[in-house]
Amino acid sequence: MKAIVERLKNGIITENPTFVLMLGMCPTLAVTTSAINGIGMGLSTTVVLALSNLIISLLRKVIPDRVRMPAFIVIVASFVTIVQFLMEGFVPSLYASLGIYIPLIVVNCIILGRAESYASKNPPIPSLFDGIGMGLGFTASITVIGLVREFLGAGTLFDKQVLPLADPANGVSGFTPISIFVMAPGAFFILAILVAVMKELRIKMEKKGKPLAASASVFNDEDCTVCPFAESCTGKAAVMQIEGGQKKAAVEKADTAKTEEKVEEKTEEKSDKAEDKKAPAQNKTDVKKNKKGGKR
Repeated sequence: MKAIVERLKNGIITENPTFVLMLGMCPTLAVTTSAINGIGMGLSTTVVLALSNLIISLLRKVIPDRVRMPAFIVIVASFVTIVQFLMEGFVPSLYASLGIYIPLIVVNCIILGRAESYASKNPPIPSLFDGIGMGLGFTASITVIGLVREFLGAGTLFDKQVLPLADPANGVSGFTPISIFVMAPGAFFILAILVAVMKELRIKMEKKGKPLAASASVFNDEDCTVCPFAESCTGKAAVMQIEGGQKKAAVEKADTAKTEEKVEEKTEEKSDKAEDKKAPAQNKTDVKKNKKGGKR
C-alpha cells in the first residue's frame, strides 16, 4: 500500500510530468484552450499510460531488448486506437476538439518514457499505479492551464460564462476577453507562470527537507539522470556524461596498466631472489668438483 501511495504522489507532485519533468509539451500547449479539453486529453492519456504500463511490465521478461521500443509503440498504439474509437462514439464533440492530438498520444514522451524507465524494469502493480499517478499529474496540470487560459481568454469556466462580457455597442460594461490567452502565445505565457510557481514551491520544499525532483527541461544545465532517454540522448549533459565515462575508462585503464607493471616487477624480484639463492649453491657444487679433481 505504501508503494502504491508513493507512486501516485510521485506522478502528481514529486515528478509531475508537466511542471517538473517538462514532458508532453505538444498536447500541453496545443489543446489547453479550455478546461474540458485538458480533462479529456489528460484522462485519455491516463488510461493509455496505466494499461500500457501494466502490459509492458507483464511482458518485460519476454520482449527482447533489441526490439523493446517497437514493441512498446505497438502496445501503446493498440490502446490509443481503442480510446480513440470510444471517444469518437461517446463524446464526438470532445473528439473533434482534440483532433489529431488523440492519435499522437502514441508518441507522447510521457508514455514512452515511463514504459522505458519504469514499467520495463518493475512488477505489474507498481507499474500500473505509476501510470495512473503520472496520468493524474498530467491531467491536473493541463486542466489548470486550460482553466486559466479559458478564464482570461473568454471569461468562461468549463464552457460556462462566469464573467459578463462587455458590449460597447449597447453601452454594456463588462469583461473584455484577452484573446491572446486562447492562442498559441498564451499557452507559453501561462505555462511559464505556472512553472515559475512550481519552482518557488520546489524551493520551499527543499528548505523543509522534502525536495522535489529537479526539472528535466532540455534547457537545464544539470545532468539528465531523471530523463528516460538519457542513454540515447545526444544533448549537452549526455555528451558530458560520455566524456566523463571516457575519462573514467582511461583512468581505469591506466590503473590496470600500473597494477600489471607492479605484478611484473614483483615477479622479476622473485625470480632475481631465486637466482641469487641458486648462485651460492652452484658455487659450492663447483668447489666440491674442483676439490675432487685435485685429489685425483
